[in-house]
Amino acid sequence: MARHLVWDWNGTLLDDLHLVVASTNAAFATVPGPAGPVSVTVHEHRRDFRRPIHEYYGQVLGREVGLAEFALLDRVFHDSYRTRLTTVALAADALAALAAWQGTQSLLSMWFHRELVPMVEGYSLTPHFLRVDGLRDNTDGGFKSIHLKRHLGELRIDGANVVMIGDSIDDADAAASVGAKCVLYTGGLTDPDRLRAYGVPVADSLLDAVAVATALA
Repeated sequence: MARHLVWDWNGTLLDDLHLVVASTNAAFATVPGPAGPVSVTVHEHRRDFRRPIHEYYGQVLGREVGLAEFALLDRVFHDSYRTRLTTVALAADALAALAAWQGTQSLLSMWFHRELVPMVEGYSLTPHFLRVDGLRDNTDGGFKSIHLKRHLGELRIDGANVVMIGDSIDDADAAASVGAKCVLYTGGLTDPDRLRAYGVPVADSLLDAVAVATALA
């Protein structure tokens, strides 16, 4: 019986969609596109973003993005993101959703661990979680599955006893890779039609996502 819930951070508990798009455009502004400067709208980013991130960048720029260029784009993205991070709020029902789950909870993010932990503490969320994990590496841009496996290993929890709530197809794939269930939230970084077409349960609010997760458990 699944009684542990793993939360995603960016685009799920943290309502940072517009900041992510603005920071993506700041990165694109540093390199040439196929016909001049490149930028994406919120709709285009939600529709097209995918991991690994260098492939998404390559799609938008119309050419392959090598490791050195990706490292530059990634640095500009994160520098831009950090400068505006204090303007970002939690999702409207994040606190209510955290309180609604009746089992144990943890947080797994693709944001840097050394910055994630104090940020979560700053929102007074740490007591909700058995464990908070972010990226230990300087850059990643890859898939979440390996990080979820490590996260659950540290918790000593089997994936079959877990439900994950996230806002991306990568979250669903990560959950499937460890035998966990997943609920996808439409208010985050991914177009809702993409999520609904993926074949896992979908919810339009975090409270609804917890209700669905409870039913799955």
